[in-house]
Amino acid sequence: MPRQTLDREIHHLQDEVLLLGSMVEQAMLNAIDALKRRDIAEAHRVYNEDELINEKRYAIENRVLIVFATQQPIAHDLRLLAAILEVITELERMGDYAKGIAKIVRFIHEDVFPFPAHEISRMGDLAVSMLHRSLSAFINEDVNMAYRIPQEDDMVDELYNQIYRKNVAAMIANPEIIDHSNYIMWIVHNIERMADRVTNICERTIFITTGELLEIDASDDEWADEDDE
Repeated sequence: MPRQTLDREIHHLQDEVLLLGSMVEQAMLNAIDALKRRDIAEAHRVYNEDELINEKRYAIENRVLIVFATQQPIAHDLRLLAAILEVITELERMGDYAKGIAKIVRFIHEDVFPFPAHEISRMGDLAVSMLHRSLSAFINEDVNMAYRIPQEDDMVDELYNQIYRKNVAAMIANPEIIDHSNYIMWIVHNIERMADRVTNICERTIFITTGELLEIDASDDEWADEDDE
């Protein structure tokens, strides 16, 4: 019976992690959509609903701590539960990035200056796709997928660099748009950081299966133990 109880609790927690991930994915997509349409009402909604993401994160954390206290997990189960605590922290921070974009939309919704909507949308779609698949890898303990996903961060970084170069050129040509350009860079910085945190989720997937804490360096496809830093 104890084994069945633990399995049931773990499955419930995994479902809750997926639900939290879905909330974060939607928050980011909605924040970018609010930016594209200068939709102040949608921006307010994304900003306020971040509290729901926070509440879900803390509810999962509390449930994990109860399992620790009542089920005494060992080995693989212990690693999985510890990894869930790390993953929900990453997801909560990603939710903050969406909230940050929504906050900026509230500042610039009447801004008449153009912004790189296509590149920002593309960055957001890539980051959300990476997150969605990283959570699938996490739940299924798919180590091969966990190795592959972080390499896609290069595409997000390239879009970030494209926007950065365009922004610098625009500011040189027209110093009056410096504040506007700074807002754009904060937006793409938040999306870029979201993609970076996906790598942390992939590292925890590997940890669950192998017991090794590795750091993925997506820039050169090398792997190193954390102790080597």
